Amino acid sequence: MLIDWGGVLTTSLGDSITHWLESDGIDAGHYRGVMRDLVLHAYEAGEDGAENPIHALERGEVLAADFERDLAARLLTLDGVPPVAEGLLARMFAGFRPVEEMNEMLRRARAAGISTCLLSNSWANDYPRDGWDGLFDAVVISGEVGMRKPEPRIFHHALGLVGLEPEQCVFIDDIEANIQAAEALGIVGIHHRDAITTIGAMEQLFSLPFRA
Repeated sequence: MLIDWGGVLTTSLGDSITHWLESDGIDAGHYRGVMRDLVLHAYEAGEDGAENPIHALERGEVLAADFERDLAARLLTLDGVPPVAEGLLARMFAGFRPVEEMNEMLRRARAAGISTCLLSNSWANDYPRDGWDGLFDAVVISGEVGMRKPEPRIFHHALGLVGLEPEQCVFIDDIEANIQAAEALGIVGIHHRDAITTIGAMEQLFSLPFRA
């Protein structure tokens, strides 16, 4: 099982972003306009094939502080000035909370002998790694390996760590472009929307109980 972190094993990115926008007093409409262009281009891979700041950040090719300054300069607070750049990414993700049902699914999967691998695109954010030894056989974080989803090479890297072929694996992620990339390699994809639906799909695939 290859599985994403933010928005899958945690509460949604949207909820965390909303909390951050309110806390920092950022103009939400302006923010969404800025990020719409950046994120769509980053994950829908425009025909021009050009890079954008998110690609570099997720591969660890740019310092967090440099990205924060770049993003802060594009945003506006409700007072009409850019937000504080320092610590912007930490504040953006501060609202993430673990989804216990999904973590319990991982524990039960490992107990049943299923290999598990975290496969996460990072934005230079800190991960709460306490307890990971009990959840994952392998960990692949984009900024640490210099690759990012949906690049095929990061999936091959993860498959190599768990020693399995694509058709032996399932990949769970909340971004459709990442699911499509995995499926193109022969990996079974589950587009995560909520814990109940994802766990139900996993129980069907493996014919095992994954919930308390």
